[in-house]
Amino acid sequence: MSAADEEKPPAAEAAAAADGGEEEAEDLEKLQAEIARMEAEAARIAEETKELEKDKPSSSATAASKEGGKGDATRKDGHSIYVGQVDYSATPEELLAHFESCGTVERVTIVCDKFTGRPKGFAYLEFQNDAAAENALKLDGSTFKDRQLKVTPKRGDT
Repeated sequence: MSAADEEKPPAAEAAAAADGGEEEAEDLEKLQAEIARMEAEAARIAEETKELEKDKPSSSATAASKEGGKGDATRKDGHSIYVGQVDYSATPEELLAHFESCGTVERVTIVCDKFTGRPKGFAYLEFQNDAAAENALKLDGSTFKDRQLKVTPKRGDT
């Protein structure tokens, strides 16, 4: 005990202890109320999860839709091209402008190094349809920013 504690009369110590006890009781009540609120929220989430699982299609339908998803990805690859020898300072907008005469471009992806963030010198372009992708293949050997582009169909394994 410190010298200040020794000088307090016993009645003052009891009052201080009672104040501390009241604060602890209030804190305990607040914590219990918070726990009750969290448990109610957990029960609500569990109920919503149950409802969502009821609405979910059967596992055989889910498997069929996954197979359909793979076919869709392959179809999208048919609309995509690889563009090599892309200048390192090229932007997606510039590539879009270069290939827009072929058809509607859905997406331009300039591949970058994951550690440095610098472009690797090639890109992928996804077109809206096969005809646009076929037209883009005709730009193989075209000049873009003083570099001769290599344009080929996108491989299916990338």
